[in-house]
Amino acid sequence: MHYVPRPSPCPGLLRIVAALDGGICRVKLAGGQLSSQQARAIAEAAGRCASGVLELTNRSNLQLRGVRRGCENSLIAHLLDAGLGPRQLAGDDVRNLLLSPAAGLDRSALLDTRMLAGQILALLENSPELHGLSAKFALQLDGGESLTMLQHPHDLWLSVLPGNPQWLAFGLAGKPGDPALAAVPVEHGLALVQGVLNTFLQLAGPTQTRMRQLLGSLPVAAFIQQLQARQPFALRHDSALSQWRRPEVACRAPMGSIAQRQAGLQMVAAAARLGRISARQLLALAELAEQYGDASLRLTPWQGLLLPNIPTAAADAVLQALTELDLLTDAREPLANLIACSGSVGCRKGLSDSKADALQLAERLRASSARPQVHLSACPRSCAAAHVAPFTLLASSAEHYQLYQRTPEAAGFGQLLASAMTIETAGDWFAAHCATGNRDA
Repeated sequence: MHYVPRPSPCPGLLRIVAALDGGICRVKLAGGQLSSQQARAIAEAAGRCASGVLELTNRSNLQLRGVRRGCENSLIAHLLDAGLGPRQLAGDDVRNLLLSPAAGLDRSALLDTRMLAGQILALLENSPELHGLSAKFALQLDGGESLTMLQHPHDLWLSVLPGNPQWLAFGLAGKPGDPALAAVPVEHGLALVQGVLNTFLQLAGPTQTRMRQLLGSLPVAAFIQQLQARQPFALRHDSALSQWRRPEVACRAPMGSIAQRQAGLQMVAAAARLGRISARQLLALAELAEQYGDASLRLTPWQGLLLPNIPTAAADAVLQALTELDLLTDAREPLANLIACSGSVGCRKGLSDSKADALQLAERLRASSARPQVHLSACPRSCAAAHVAPFTLLASSAEHYQLYQRTPEAAGFGQLLASAMTIETAGDWFAAHCATGNRDA
């Protein structure tokens, strides 16, 4: 392999980024899907070339932590041999397309997005002119599923229209649920994506690497005008579209058995403890997928996973096996609602050991009925959460956090409620203010 990836702080399969606990190698998965054989390859590589610690990301990807010096090329070659790389090596950075983890399976879906998703990924990987996009430039394709993440902002989002599933609404620098800018027939979805990306690259300045940066200096109407000039079909604008909003869904990690649209089959879902699993756990998951399902796994943007196509009669056994693997399968467990970055143990910018503090917070919450959704961030960059959580604990020192609550009026993490809390006092605050039935929960 002679390809040299461009400089970036974002890890990739081909660009292993140094951290305090070793290198980080991020594997971007098409639609969050992973075959059992690929899972075995990752587990083997994590044990042989890294620490054996794996992270499930908020974009349904997976990364290996603790990659040892001198093992980078061997690791990359192993993962490429397992079919985990892009069609063209230069396209690795831009494979940022989020789908529902239940694409093709969700009973509420209006459109099976997998075919169009495959076309979009092929466009991103095979188009050299698109390889200049930022490694953070992200797209979302929403098929109307009930099991989907609608809180993460994207540079471009597309969402199927209910009542008329042959049309895709789209928006820029936002998320499904925001007002749509226009709509196109599904058969023009790929051309629309290509047009949006090429228009962005033509109009963006050197420092405008994300859509929100471009639209900070260019009116949206001007962008749409430029986009329309590139399309041989008309972008749809009408009163019905302007009034449409994508229905909201719960922003919590799915757990348990979920009936599929295919009769007699279930998805069995679990969450990883603070987003991490071991190579041993991944191997066991591969075995479960082969024994009970279709030999595949799907990662979720809630830093969890599900095993699809499990016969209903076997779902309870699979769920019990996931519990015995020390994965989270009970929504009453406080850890199911906590997000924490790698913290000062793994990151030079981290002010606190956020994962250890999250474990301590969970232990304190178990004595109460409070189950708040909390993001513990060791620095302001908010790497572990792509959306603003209902509550954020932002480290101000090794032992103290600022407490924020998300509100419509306040930008960033929200309204500052307390400027210096220990984990103990934060646990007591949540127990008092977020107990079941409390209006602040």
